[in-house]
Amino acid sequence: METEKQRISELCKAFRLGGINNGIKTLITEAEQQEMGYVKFLSHLLETEATYRSVKDLNKREKVAGLPQMSNLNHYKTDSEAEISPSRLKQLRELNWLDQLFNIVLMGPSGTGKTYLAAGLCRDAVKAGYNAYFKRMDDLVNMLKTKDFVKTQQVEYKRLLKANLLVIDDIMLFPLEKNIAISFFNFINQIYESTSIIITTNKKPSDWSKQLDDEVLATALLDRLLYHCEVINFSGESYRLKNRKTIFEGY
Repeated sequence: METEKQRISELCKAFRLGGINNGIKTLITEAEQQEMGYVKFLSHLLETEATYRSVKDLNKREKVAGLPQMSNLNHYKTDSEAEISPSRLKQLRELNWLDQLFNIVLMGPSGTGKTYLAAGLCRDAVKAGYNAYFKRMDDLVNMLKTKDFVKTQQVEYKRLLKANLLVIDDIMLFPLEKNIAISFFNFINQIYESTSIIITTNKKPSDWSKQLDDEVLATALLDRLLYHCEVINFSGESYRLKNRKTIFEGY
């Protein structure tokens, strides 16, 4: 019997059946205890492999999405002080707006939960099977600067062009050089008709022309982002400052 189990393990490795291989001993024991028929046992093996591959694929897609660690909306605060009511959060998490190619702008001071909500919606989209990606603005700018001579950045650029959802975190936090501002506009212009975009920003739209040093370019960019768009304003004190730690606790 042990020789047969070893042979099954070797065949699983050869055919890359990692789910079955990882649990083969347990699966055989369960089959023996429950006196499974051949058809039921085969079905159980295939279901185990399917579940394993589904989890593995989700983990891979979450990694490629570039999600921050804190992005599980099951823990998102929705009490009386929250910017988003439980009913609206539920509606956002249903992702119907994504199928309708709506954009979302999360606007307000730093530390008020914009990134958490944006990343959480991105994670929900990945779990639902969408091609969704989370990018900080500085990383996106770096990609635009280097995509023409760095292969990995070129691959990333092409991946983002096919996205169902793109989150851009901290947009317009810093001024952009003229050539990068144009590259950024061209990028948005390529995707806005086929991709939903979530942006987080602490700058009002009226301030964007200063960051781009070009009022016409800023107007054209906002025109594309705000056409089908829900703007959610955040306010209040930074969550990080309210809950900051101290090394002198108890003193």
